[in-house]
Amino acid sequence: MHKFQLFLLVFLFSIILKAQVSSSYTISFENAVHHEANIQATFSDLKSNTIEFRMARSSPGRYAIHEFAKNVYNVKVTDSKGNILKTTRPNPYAWQVSGHDGTIQVSYTLFANHGDGTYAQVDETHAHLNMPATFMYVPELSNKDMEITFNVRDHLNWKVATQLKHLEGNTYYAENLQYFMNSPTEIANYRTRSFQVDNQTVKLVLHDDVASEKDLDTYFNHIKKVVLQQKAIFGELPTYDYGEYTFLACYMPNANGDGMEHRNSTYVVSTRSLANGGIDGNIGTVSHEFFHCWNVERIRPLALEPFNFEEANMSGELWFAEGFTSYYDDLTLCRAGIISQPNYITGLTSTFNYVWNSPGRDYFNPIEMSYQAPFVDAAKSVDETNRENTFISYYSYGSMLGLALDLSLRDKGLNLDDYMKLVWQTYGKTKTYYTIENLNETLNTYAGKDFGNHFFNNYIYKSEMPDFKHLFETVGVVLSTDPSKVDFGVSVRHGKLISNPSVNSSAYNAGLQKEDKLIKIGTTEIKEDTDLNTLLDSYKVNDKVLVVFERFGETKTTSLTLQADTSYTISLMEADKTPLVKNLKTNRENWLQTKK
Repeated sequence: MHKFQLFLLVFLFSIILKAQVSSSYTISFENAVHHEANIQATFSDLKSNTIEFRMARSSPGRYAIHEFAKNVYNVKVTDSKGNILKTTRPNPYAWQVSGHDGTIQVSYTLFANHGDGTYAQVDETHAHLNMPATFMYVPELSNKDMEITFNVRDHLNWKVATQLKHLEGNTYYAENLQYFMNSPTEIANYRTRSFQVDNQTVKLVLHDDVASEKDLDTYFNHIKKVVLQQKAIFGELPTYDYGEYTFLACYMPNANGDGMEHRNSTYVVSTRSLANGGIDGNIGTVSHEFFHCWNVERIRPLALEPFNFEEANMSGELWFAEGFTSYYDDLTLCRAGIISQPNYITGLTSTFNYVWNSPGRDYFNPIEMSYQAPFVDAAKSVDETNRENTFISYYSYGSMLGLALDLSLRDKGLNLDDYMKLVWQTYGKTKTYYTIENLNETLNTYAGKDFGNHFFNNYIYKSEMPDFKHLFETVGVVLSTDPSKVDFGVSVRHGKLISNPSVNSSAYNAGLQKEDKLIKIGTTEIKEDTDLNTLLDSYKVNDKVLVVFERFGETKTTSLTLQADTSYTISLMEADKTPLVKNLKTNRENWLQTKK
């Protein structure tokens, strides 16, 4: 094609695209030093006499309510000719206006100073933009084209990184509100690395002012290993909308630690520079979020479609969408050689104990734990809760269920990787949203009806514990307890109880509660530096001990009956000086070795 013809084609396409755009934005950062952004929006092709424009209350990947409207002020509205229009407020999140001419122009100021995976942050290091926290929208125009121009601070060497479609200069495009809101944007003086996988580009955008080029290269090599190991599970990468997937890595001291998945990108955020422990400390979040480009972004629960920006979003599938993803994040690092097999195995211990020793399983099964997301997923409240006893994170619970299912399948010559691949092919690739029943049916198809129904009926619809002792033995791992040790049943710091005691624990049965200050256990005075574990080791199970404590300024006493420690230890058979027979070693290697 002749260059002039190509230019004319691009020019005409641009004109047609602009004619279709009904929501267009310009954002600038003149007062970035005080965390302000100035936003101008034009909403056209309006049909209703009274138009509502609003801020979102929830953000993709988060399930709780977040009141983004609280950081918006200086709101002004005109029609297309600049005539001022009066607004009313039907609720705290929205504005209404009438008397327009089919177009309204809205300007406002946004205060933004929380750089994580949900909120926005503007200062002279960057503009870290999560769209729901930043941009007003008109619900009436949700299915129409959108355009945004970023007026960057050129003297700060700012550049734009986003999954939005690039048009020209710093102007970008989204086909509808859902895609726009799912497109975080980092504007900073960043560095990049990229590589090609099956004719698609995987790109790292790094905003880290301390990391050296060598740090960046080392880290990106880790990322490449993660990408290829996860691709091997599913057999392919998803087809990214514009042929590119971007890690938006913001590792700055003013940021907040987080990770948030999106369709063709992810925000991975930390205060740790690559130069200060971030190479090892941040890669787990990268692994988790990249797995999401299959599991949750494309293998999508029906309950989350379409995502509702005005309400909390509840799904009973988060034990799978988040939890199985959590299982694969460290497993990927092990297979990639980033963490060793022994460290991976022993690293399971903390989460294992948290899940299987929690009283929460007496109250909710994994589905019901998933329903709790709107109350716990970066949600805020001022009143006390009893989550120590009633809640288990669906991330952790699901990761242990993923472990149980993987080892159970391997015990019969199958594996979780191939089940995930079948789920991908059945639901992700076909753009079919799934339910819990669909996951059960797919497991029945893959592993047999008896196996699939047993797993779901006992561990998903109920909250029973799988036979991990046997499952671990099949891969040369020992699961053990020490019933001679005692357990207090509550976290203590500087002599004060800092959490609610676990139900039926020693502390719980003695009537102790959060904020109690221990004065004496038996004959030993409790000081701020007293090692409580060492003290408890001097007692035996069922010993009765007098405890003196302070509550609300009053000294009290109680009798404490020490109960057995139910925590587990996970170790390699060979570490316990148990010979590792060949078939167990083979099973372990098939589980943990690099996938080709």
